[in-house]
Amino acid sequence: MRILPAAILAIAVAVGAAEAQESSAEEAPGPEKPWLSELPPLPEIEPVSRAEIGASITRGVDFLISSQNKNGSWGSATMTKGLNITAPIPGAHHAFRAGSTGLALEGLLLSGDRRPETVAAIEKAEAWFLRELPRLRRATVSTMYNVWGHSYGIKALAELYEYREGDEAKRSAIKNLAQRQVQRLQRYEDVNGGWGYYDFDEATRKPTGIPTSFTTATVMLALHKGKETMGLELPSVETDRGIAFLQRQQTPDFAYVYSNGHRYRPRYSINRPGGSLCRSPACNAARRVWGDPGPTDEILKVWLDRLIIRNGWVDIARKRPVPHSTHFANSGYFYFYGHYYAMDCIALLPETDRSVYYQHYAKIMLSKQEKNGCWWDYPLYQYHYAYGTGYALRVLSACLEGAK
Repeated sequence: MRILPAAILAIAVAVGAAEAQESSAEEAPGPEKPWLSELPPLPEIEPVSRAEIGASITRGVDFLISSQNKNGSWGSATMTKGLNITAPIPGAHHAFRAGSTGLALEGLLLSGDRRPETVAAIEKAEAWFLRELPRLRRATVSTMYNVWGHSYGIKALAELYEYREGDEAKRSAIKNLAQRQVQRLQRYEDVNGGWGYYDFDEATRKPTGIPTSFTTATVMLALHKGKETMGLELPSVETDRGIAFLQRQQTPDFAYVYSNGHRYRPRYSINRPGGSLCRSPACNAARRVWGDPGPTDEILKVWLDRLIIRNGWVDIARKRPVPHSTHFANSGYFYFYGHYYAMDCIALLPETDRSVYYQHYAKIMLSKQEKNGCWWDYPLYQYHYAYGTGYALRVLSACLEGAK
Protein backbone atom coordinates (compact mmCIF):
# COMPACT_ATOMS: atom_id res chain seq x y z
CA MET A 1 0.00 0.00 0.00
CA ARG A 2 3.01 2.31 0.38
CA ILE A 3 3.54 2.27 -3.36
CA LEU A 4 0.67 4.70 -3.92
CA PRO A 5 2.11 7.64 -1.92
CA ALA A 6 5.47 7.10 -3.60
CA ALA A 7 3.82 7.22 -7.01
CA ILE A 8 1.95 10.38 -6.10
CA LEU A 9 5.20 11.97 -4.91
CA ALA A 10 6.90 11.02 -8.17
CA ILE A 11 4.11 12.62 -10.16
CA ALA A 12 4.27 15.76 -8.04
CA VAL A 13 8.02 16.01 -8.56
CA ALA A 14 7.60 15.56 -12.31
CA VAL A 15 4.90 18.23 -12.49
CA GLY A 16 7.00 20.57 -10.38
CA ALA A 17 9.97 20.04 -12.66
CA ALA A 18 7.89 20.81 -15.73
CA GLU A 19 6.58 23.99 -14.14
CA ALA A 20 10.10 24.95 -13.11
CA GLN A 21 11.27 24.45 -16.69
CA GLU A 22 8.71 26.94 -17.96
CA SER A 23 9.44 29.33 -15.08
CA SER A 24 13.18 29.18 -15.73
CA ALA A 25 12.52 30.48 -19.23
CA GLU A 26 11.22 33.69 -17.65
CA GLU A 27 14.14 35.33 -15.84
CA ALA A 28 13.33 37.63 -12.96
CA PRO A 29 13.25 41.22 -14.28
CA GLY A 30 14.83 44.12 -12.44
CA PRO A 31 12.69 46.59 -10.49
CA GLU A 32 13.60 49.64 -12.61
CA LYS A 33 13.27 48.02 -16.04
CA PRO A 34 10.98 45.03 -15.66
CA TRP A 35 11.03 44.36 -19.41
CA LEU A 36 14.70 43.41 -19.27
CA SER A 37 15.80 39.85 -18.66
CA GLU A 38 19.05 37.96 -18.75
CA LEU A 39 18.82 37.10 -22.42
CA PRO A 40 22.01 35.96 -24.12
CA PRO A 41 23.30 38.09 -26.99
CA LEU A 42 21.96 37.43 -30.47
CA PRO A 43 23.79 34.47 -31.98
CA GLU A 44 26.34 34.93 -34.72
CA ILE A 45 24.93 33.91 -38.10
CA GLU A 46 26.22 33.66 -41.63
CA PRO A 47 25.10 36.80 -43.52
CA VAL A 48 22.14 36.30 -45.80
CA SER A 49 22.68 37.70 -49.30
CA ARG A 50 20.26 39.67 -51.42
CA ALA A 51 20.43 36.86 -53.97
CA GLU A 52 19.26 34.29 -51.40
CA ILE A 53 16.39 36.48 -50.27
CA GLY A 54 15.45 37.33 -53.84
CA ALA A 55 15.37 33.67 -54.86
CA SER A 56 13.18 32.83 -51.86
CA ILE A 57 10.79 35.67 -52.69
CA THR A 58 10.50 34.46 -56.28
CA ARG A 59 9.63 30.96 -55.12
CA GLY A 60 6.98 32.37 -52.80
CA VAL A 61 5.51 34.52 -55.58
CA ASP A 62 5.47 31.52 -57.92
CA PHE A 63 3.54 29.54 -55.31
CA LEU A 64 0.90 32.27 -54.99
CA ILE A 65 0.52 32.53 -58.75
CA SER A 66 0.06 28.78 -59.09
CA SER A 67 -2.39 28.49 -56.17
CA GLN A 68 -4.61 31.49 -56.95
CA ASN A 69 -8.30 30.65 -57.40
CA LYS A 70 -9.85 31.29 -60.81
CA ASN A 71 -11.88 34.18 -59.37
CA GLY A 72 -8.70 35.95 -58.15
CA SER A 73 -8.88 35.03 -54.47
CA TRP A 74 -6.84 32.58 -52.42
CA GLY A 75 -7.93 29.77 -50.11
CA SER A 76 -11.02 27.63 -49.71
CA ALA A 77 -13.14 25.81 -47.13
CA THR A 78 -11.76 22.42 -48.11
CA MET A 79 -9.20 20.27 -46.28
CA THR A 80 -10.87 19.89 -42.92
CA LYS A 81 -9.36 18.01 -40.00
CA GLY A 82 -10.50 16.38 -36.77
CA LEU A 83 -10.74 19.67 -34.89
CA ASN A 84 -11.75 22.65 -37.02
CA ILE A 85 -12.01 26.22 -35.83
CA THR A 86 -15.67 27.21 -35.62
CA ALA A 87 -16.64 28.77 -38.94
CA PRO A 88 -20.35 29.49 -39.53
CA ILE A 89 -21.08 29.33 -43.24
CA PRO A 90 -20.85 31.19 -45.47
CA GLY A 91 -19.74 34.34 -43.65
CA ALA A 92 -16.77 32.93 -41.77
CA HIS A 93 -15.22 31.57 -44.93
CA HIS A 94 -15.84 34.81 -46.77
CA ALA A 95 -13.86 36.48 -43.98
CA PHE A 96 -11.06 33.89 -44.07
CA ARG A 97 -10.82 34.27 -47.83
CA ALA A 98 -10.77 38.07 -47.62
CA GLY A 99 -8.02 38.08 -45.01
CA SER A 100 -5.93 35.47 -46.82
CA THR A 101 -6.36 37.23 -50.16
CA GLY A 102 -5.41 40.55 -48.59
CA LEU A 103 -2.18 39.12 -47.21
CA ALA A 104 -1.33 37.28 -50.43
CA LEU A 105 -1.97 40.39 -52.53
CA GLU A 106 0.07 42.57 -50.19
CA GLY A 107 2.90 40.05 -50.41
CA LEU A 108 2.83 40.09 -54.22
CA LEU A 109 2.84 43.88 -54.34
CA LEU A 110 5.67 44.24 -51.81
CA SER A 111 7.77 41.58 -53.53
CA GLY A 112 8.57 43.98 -56.35
CA ASP A 113 8.10 41.11 -58.81
CA ARG A 114 6.54 42.54 -61.98
CA ARG A 115 6.78 39.62 -64.35
CA PRO A 116 3.72 39.38 -66.64
CA GLU A 117 2.31 36.43 -64.72
CA THR A 118 2.68 38.31 -61.42
CA VAL A 119 0.96 41.39 -62.81
CA ALA A 120 -1.87 39.18 -64.05
CA ALA A 121 -2.28 37.67 -60.57
CA ILE A 122 -2.33 41.15 -59.00
CA GLU A 123 -5.01 42.33 -61.41
CA LYS A 124 -7.18 39.26 -60.77
CA ALA A 125 -6.89 39.74 -57.00
CA GLU A 126 -7.66 43.45 -57.33
CA ALA A 127 -10.83 42.68 -59.30
CA TRP A 128 -11.91 40.15 -56.64
CA PHE A 129 -11.31 42.69 -53.87
CA LEU A 130 -13.26 45.46 -55.57
CA ARG A 131 -16.15 43.04 -56.15
CA GLU A 132 -16.22 41.07 -52.89
CA LEU A 133 -14.83 43.22 -50.08
CA PRO A 134 -17.92 45.49 -50.00
CA ARG A 135 -19.98 42.39 -49.11
CA LEU A 136 -17.89 41.39 -46.10
CA ARG A 137 -19.81 41.30 -42.81
CA ARG A 138 -19.66 39.26 -39.61
CA ALA A 139 -20.78 35.68 -40.04
CA THR A 140 -23.08 35.67 -37.01
CA VAL A 141 -23.50 37.87 -33.96
CA SER A 142 -21.06 35.56 -32.16
CA THR A 143 -18.33 35.25 -34.82
CA MET A 144 -16.54 38.27 -36.28
CA TYR A 145 -13.66 36.97 -38.37
CA ASN A 146 -14.55 39.75 -40.79
CA VAL A 147 -12.41 42.07 -38.64
CA TRP A 148 -9.34 40.32 -40.10
CA GLY A 149 -10.67 40.75 -43.64
CA HIS A 150 -11.32 44.46 -43.13
CA SER A 151 -7.86 44.99 -41.60
CA TYR A 152 -5.80 43.07 -44.13
CA GLY A 153 -8.08 44.45 -46.82
CA ILE A 154 -6.97 47.97 -45.88
CA LYS A 155 -3.31 46.89 -45.87
CA ALA A 156 -3.61 45.38 -49.36
CA LEU A 157 -5.61 48.33 -50.68
CA ALA A 158 -2.91 50.71 -49.42
CA GLU A 159 -0.30 48.85 -51.47
CA LEU A 160 -2.66 48.79 -54.48
CA TYR A 161 -3.14 52.53 -54.10
CA GLU A 162 0.60 53.07 -54.48
CA TYR A 163 0.81 50.49 -57.27
CA ARG A 164 -1.86 52.41 -59.25
CA GLU A 165 -0.04 55.72 -59.09
CA GLY A 166 -1.11 57.83 -62.07
CA ASP A 167 -4.48 56.10 -62.48
CA GLU A 168 -6.67 58.47 -60.48
CA ALA A 169 -9.93 56.71 -61.32
CA LYS A 170 -8.63 53.40 -60.00
CA ARG A 171 -7.07 55.07 -56.98
CA SER A 172 -10.37 56.76 -56.14
CA ALA A 173 -12.18 53.41 -56.22
CA ILE A 174 -9.50 51.81 -54.05
CA LYS A 175 -9.62 54.63 -51.49
CA ASN A 176 -13.42 54.58 -51.32
CA LEU A 177 -13.39 50.84 -50.71
CA ALA A 178 -10.77 51.24 -47.98
CA GLN A 179 -12.85 53.97 -46.33
CA ARG A 180 -15.80 51.58 -46.22
CA GLN A 181 -13.62 49.07 -44.38
CA VAL A 182 -12.92 51.75 -41.78
CA GLN A 183 -16.67 52.18 -41.31
CA ARG A 184 -17.08 48.44 -40.86
CA LEU A 185 -14.33 48.36 -38.23
CA GLN A 186 -16.00 51.25 -36.46
CA ARG A 187 -19.24 49.26 -36.38
CA TYR A 188 -17.60 46.12 -35.00
CA GLU A 189 -15.50 47.78 -32.29
CA ASP A 190 -16.18 46.22 -28.90
CA VAL A 191 -18.01 48.21 -26.22
CA ASN A 192 -14.96 47.70 -23.99
CA GLY A 193 -12.75 49.33 -26.62
CA GLY A 194 -10.57 47.41 -29.04
CA TRP A 195 -11.53 44.59 -31.37
CA GLY A 196 -12.00 40.84 -31.14
CA TYR A 197 -13.57 38.08 -33.20
CA TYR A 198 -15.87 36.25 -30.77
CA ASP A 199 -18.95 37.32 -28.78
CA PHE A 200 -20.38 34.18 -27.22
CA ASP A 201 -22.29 35.72 -24.32
CA GLU A 202 -24.57 38.66 -25.03
CA ALA A 203 -24.67 38.56 -28.85
CA THR A 204 -25.53 42.24 -29.24
CA ARG A 205 -25.59 44.49 -32.30
CA LYS A 206 -22.36 46.17 -31.17
CA PRO A 207 -20.04 43.45 -29.90
CA THR A 208 -19.77 42.96 -26.14
CA GLY A 209 -17.51 39.95 -26.35
CA ILE A 210 -13.82 39.13 -26.17
CA PRO A 211 -11.61 41.94 -27.50
CA THR A 212 -8.01 40.75 -27.80
CA SER A 213 -4.74 42.62 -27.70
CA PHE A 214 -3.44 41.24 -30.98
CA THR A 215 -6.65 41.81 -32.97
CA THR A 216 -6.75 45.38 -31.70
CA ALA A 217 -3.10 45.91 -32.69
CA THR A 218 -3.85 44.46 -36.15
CA VAL A 219 -6.73 46.91 -36.65
CA MET A 220 -4.81 49.90 -35.32
CA LEU A 221 -1.81 49.27 -37.59
CA ALA A 222 -4.08 48.81 -40.61
CA LEU A 223 -5.91 52.06 -39.86
CA HIS A 224 -2.62 53.91 -39.50
CA LYS A 225 -1.36 52.50 -42.80
CA GLY A 226 -4.57 53.57 -44.54
CA LYS A 227 -4.32 57.08 -43.15
CA GLU A 228 -0.66 57.51 -44.04
CA THR A 229 -0.94 56.07 -47.56
CA MET A 230 -4.43 57.02 -48.72
CA GLY A 231 -5.43 59.82 -46.36
CA LEU A 232 -8.34 57.84 -44.92
CA GLU A 233 -10.55 59.59 -42.38
CA LEU A 234 -10.40 57.71 -39.09
CA PRO A 235 -12.80 57.79 -36.12
CA SER A 236 -10.86 59.39 -33.25
CA VAL A 237 -13.11 57.98 -30.52
CA GLU A 238 -12.50 54.38 -31.59
CA THR A 239 -8.77 54.82 -32.22
CA ASP A 240 -8.29 56.51 -28.83
CA ARG A 241 -10.12 53.64 -27.17
CA GLY A 242 -7.99 51.17 -29.12
CA ILE A 243 -4.75 52.60 -27.77
CA ALA A 244 -6.18 52.78 -24.25
CA PHE A 245 -7.20 49.11 -24.56
CA LEU A 246 -3.66 48.09 -25.58
CA GLN A 247 -2.25 50.01 -22.64
CA ARG A 248 -4.56 48.12 -20.27
CA GLN A 249 -3.46 44.79 -21.74
CA GLN A 250 0.24 45.47 -21.14
CA THR A 251 2.03 43.93 -18.17
CA PRO A 252 5.11 45.65 -16.64
CA ASP A 253 7.49 43.54 -18.77
CA PHE A 254 5.66 44.61 -21.96
CA ALA A 255 4.08 41.26 -22.52
CA TYR A 256 0.44 41.71 -23.51
CA VAL A 257 -2.28 39.55 -22.03
CA TYR A 258 -4.32 37.63 -24.56
CA SER A 259 -7.74 39.23 -24.16
CA ASN A 260 -9.79 41.53 -21.98
CA GLY A 261 -10.61 38.95 -19.31
CA HIS A 262 -7.00 37.82 -19.06
CA ARG A 263 -6.08 41.06 -17.29
CA TYR A 264 -7.12 39.32 -14.09
CA ARG A 265 -4.69 36.44 -14.70
CA PRO A 266 -1.56 38.26 -15.92
CA ARG A 267 0.83 35.41 -15.05
CA TYR A 268 -1.24 32.69 -16.66
CA SER A 269 1.04 30.91 -19.13
CA ILE A 270 -0.16 32.56 -22.35
CA ASN A 271 0.13 36.01 -20.77
CA ARG A 272 3.78 35.62 -19.78
CA PRO A 273 6.61 36.69 -22.10
CA GLY A 274 6.93 33.19 -23.57
CA GLY A 275 3.28 33.38 -24.60
CA SER A 276 3.50 36.97 -25.83
CA LEU A 277 6.47 36.57 -28.15
CA CYS A 278 4.30 37.07 -31.24
CA ARG A 279 1.82 39.56 -29.72
CA SER A 280 4.24 42.08 -28.26
CA PRO A 281 5.75 43.21 -31.60
CA ALA A 282 2.31 44.07 -33.00
CA CYS A 283 1.10 45.76 -29.81
CA ASN A 284 4.30 47.74 -29.30
CA ALA A 285 4.35 48.89 -32.93
CA ALA A 286 0.67 49.89 -32.85
CA ARG A 287 1.16 52.04 -29.78
CA ARG A 288 4.28 53.70 -31.18
CA VAL A 289 2.83 54.65 -34.57
CA TRP A 290 -0.17 56.18 -32.81
CA GLY A 291 2.09 58.44 -30.74
CA ASP A 292 2.34 56.48 -27.48
CA PRO A 293 5.96 56.81 -26.27
CA GLY A 294 5.62 53.88 -23.84
CA PRO A 295 7.28 51.24 -26.04
CA THR A 296 10.73 52.83 -26.31
CA ASP A 297 13.41 51.76 -28.77
CA GLU A 298 14.98 49.72 -25.98
CA ILE A 299 11.71 47.86 -25.41
CA LEU A 300 11.23 47.26 -29.13
CA LYS A 301 14.70 45.74 -29.31
CA VAL A 302 14.21 43.60 -26.22
CA TRP A 303 11.15 41.99 -27.80
CA LEU A 304 12.79 41.64 -31.20
CA ASP A 305 15.63 39.86 -29.42
CA ARG A 306 13.20 37.64 -27.51
CA LEU A 307 11.48 36.46 -30.68
CA ILE A 308 14.83 35.55 -32.23
CA ILE A 309 16.44 33.90 -29.19
CA ARG A 310 13.31 32.13 -27.97
CA ASN A 311 11.95 31.33 -31.39
CA GLY A 312 11.65 27.69 -30.38
CA TRP A 313 8.84 28.47 -27.93
CA VAL A 314 6.57 29.41 -30.85
CA ASP A 315 8.20 27.26 -33.52
CA ILE A 316 7.29 24.16 -31.54
CA ALA A 317 3.62 25.13 -31.95
CA ARG A 318 3.97 25.61 -35.71
CA LYS A 319 1.90 23.12 -37.75
CA ARG A 320 0.21 21.62 -34.69
CA PRO A 321 -3.46 21.04 -35.51
CA VAL A 322 -4.82 21.94 -32.05
CA PRO A 323 -4.52 25.58 -30.89
CA HIS A 324 -2.88 26.43 -27.56
CA SER A 325 -1.62 22.89 -27.07
CA THR A 326 2.03 23.53 -26.29
CA HIS A 327 4.32 25.62 -24.04
CA PHE A 328 2.88 28.94 -22.87
CA ALA A 329 -0.35 27.97 -24.68
CA ASN A 330 1.13 29.13 -27.98
CA SER A 331 -0.71 28.33 -31.23
CA GLY A 332 0.69 27.65 -34.66
CA TYR A 333 -1.05 30.65 -36.18
CA PHE A 334 0.93 32.98 -33.92
CA TYR A 335 4.15 32.20 -35.74
CA PHE A 336 4.28 34.18 -38.98
CA TYR A 337 1.98 36.83 -37.53
CA GLY A 338 4.64 37.74 -34.99
CA HIS A 339 7.45 37.91 -37.54
CA TYR A 340 5.28 40.02 -39.88
CA TYR A 341 4.77 42.69 -37.22
CA ALA A 342 8.39 42.52 -36.11
CA MET A 343 9.05 44.39 -39.37
CA ASP A 344 7.02 47.34 -38.08
CA CYS A 345 9.15 47.43 -34.95
CA ILE A 346 12.41 47.31 -36.91
CA ALA A 347 11.24 50.17 -39.12
CA LEU A 348 10.73 52.33 -36.01
CA LEU A 349 14.36 51.90 -34.89
CA PRO A 350 17.24 54.16 -35.92
CA GLU A 351 18.54 53.05 -39.31
CA THR A 352 21.88 52.01 -37.82
CA ASP A 353 20.12 49.43 -35.59
CA ARG A 354 18.07 47.71 -38.27
CA SER A 355 20.48 45.60 -40.28
CA VAL A 356 21.20 42.98 -37.62
CA TYR A 357 17.49 42.33 -37.17
CA TYR A 358 16.77 42.12 -40.87
CA GLN A 359 19.53 39.53 -41.17
CA HIS A 360 18.19 37.38 -38.35
CA TYR A 361 14.57 37.51 -39.47
CA ALA A 362 15.53 36.75 -43.06
CA LYS A 363 17.46 33.71 -41.83
CA ILE A 364 14.39 32.49 -39.93
CA MET A 365 12.09 32.92 -42.91
CA LEU A 366 14.45 31.14 -45.30
CA SER A 367 14.62 28.17 -42.94
CA LYS A 368 10.82 27.81 -42.83
CA GLN A 369 10.05 27.88 -46.56
CA GLU A 370 8.46 24.68 -47.85
CA LYS A 371 9.69 22.75 -50.89
CA ASN A 372 6.83 24.11 -53.02
CA GLY A 373 7.74 27.70 -52.13
CA CYS A 374 5.01 28.46 -49.58
CA TRP A 375 5.07 29.09 -45.84
CA TRP A 376 2.42 27.90 -43.40
CA ASP A 377 2.06 27.56 -39.65
CA TYR A 378 -1.42 26.20 -38.81
CA PRO A 379 -3.84 24.05 -40.82
CA LEU A 380 -6.79 26.44 -41.31
CA TYR A 381 -8.99 24.71 -43.86
CA GLN A 382 -7.04 25.70 -47.01
CA TYR A 383 -6.32 29.34 -46.22
CA HIS A 384 -3.03 28.88 -44.38
CA TYR A 385 -0.82 28.51 -47.44
CA ALA A 386 -1.87 31.90 -48.77
CA TYR A 387 -1.81 33.87 -45.54
CA GLY A 388 1.46 32.29 -44.38
CA THR A 389 3.13 33.04 -47.70
CA GLY A 390 1.80 36.60 -47.66
CA TYR A 391 3.17 37.16 -44.17
CA ALA A 392 6.58 35.74 -45.13
CA LEU A 393 6.86 37.73 -48.37
CA ARG A 394 6.32 40.94 -46.46
CA VAL A 395 9.06 39.93 -44.00
CA LEU A 396 11.56 39.05 -46.71
CA SER A 397 10.78 42.14 -48.76
CA ALA A 398 11.62 44.27 -45.73
CA CYS A 399 14.72 42.20 -44.99
CA LEU A 400 16.17 43.00 -48.41
CA GLU A 401 17.13 46.34 -46.90
CA GLY A 402 19.45 44.62 -44.44
CA ALA A 403 20.95 42.04 -46.77
CA LYS A 404 24.64 42.08 -47.60
